[in-house]
Amino acid sequence: MTGLLKLAVIGASVAGLIAARELQRESLQVVVFEKSHQLRGTWAYDSRVESDLLGINPNRDLVHSSLYKSLKTNLPRELMSFTDFKFGEKVYNDPRMYPGHKVLKFLQDFASHFERNKLIRFNTLVTRVEVVDHSGITEFVVESNTNGVNSVEVFDAIVLCNGHNTQSQLTSDIPGIETWSRKQMHSHNYHVPEPFRDEIVVVIGSGPSALDISREIAMIAKQVHMSSRSPLVKVGKSEKFNYMWQHSKIECISKDGSITFQDGFSIDADVILHCTGYKLHVPFLKTNGIVSVKDKRIGPLYKHVFPPQLAPQLSFVGIP
Repeated sequence: MTGLLKLAVIGASVAGLIAARELQRESLQVVVFEKSHQLRGTWAYDSRVESDLLGINPNRDLVHSSLYKSLKTNLPRELMSFTDFKFGEKVYNDPRMYPGHKVLKFLQDFASHFERNKLIRFNTLVTRVEVVDHSGITEFVVESNTNGVNSVEVFDAIVLCNGHNTQSQLTSDIPGIETWSRKQMHSHNYHVPEPFRDEIVVVIGSGPSALDISREIAMIAKQVHMSSRSPLVKVGKSEKFNYMWQHSKIECISKDGSITFQDGFSIDADVILHCTGYKLHVPFLKTNGIVSVKDKRIGPLYKHVFPPQLAPQLSFVGIP
């Protein structure tokens, strides 16, 4: 990074805060762009749902966080610490080893303690990051919008920390799913189980969010049927929940609303809930084809961080 003066960090959550702090330690001029009015990322709970529950419509009102109300960490708080700022020492009225939304408070305290907030431009949406070459010198043009006011700046380097849990990844290879006329949604828009009371729900996916949400819904839904493409799942009725079943992959969906699984079971469902993960999404990045973004992959990247042709001036932090 020798000779670099001005750097832009896109996103003010865990990755962005760490990147900004370490870069400033190297006596570099750092600006952090954050489109929200506060620190964001996964841990900023937002009870709103998007107008398009599947997250397909590009013109929908976008809700950044995919956090549901009951979500807890899947790592003990002692492991979710910075080297010189320990989460294990912070209680925040939630002393559990696996705390809930208090992670946001921990990040806010970290930013305040190390005076990172003064580096952050809140309410600033980055609309374009473009690579430009002036006589062999690579620079980056950053176009942004702050409360309706557009601005254009040039930076020596960019660190992208905009996260990867917002843009829905959907299952599209199920025969008949395009004819389904009943409710569909992605787990990005799931917050609480109440909307599923007394309904028959089919959950597609077998990852952590699918398990969490299925178990929560099963407490009040009429039935919950989980579908997984993994050959390792044990097909059958749940031993812990009276109204939850595990199935194999969906074979097909009929126009009459029935869903048939490859294990031979059929159900007339009310809702399909996609717990199928997220795409990597960096719509503002323009690199003249040097870096490509497709679904769950950005590349080519060395060590999941640096594109070789633009290293070290362009980097991605927090992708794995």
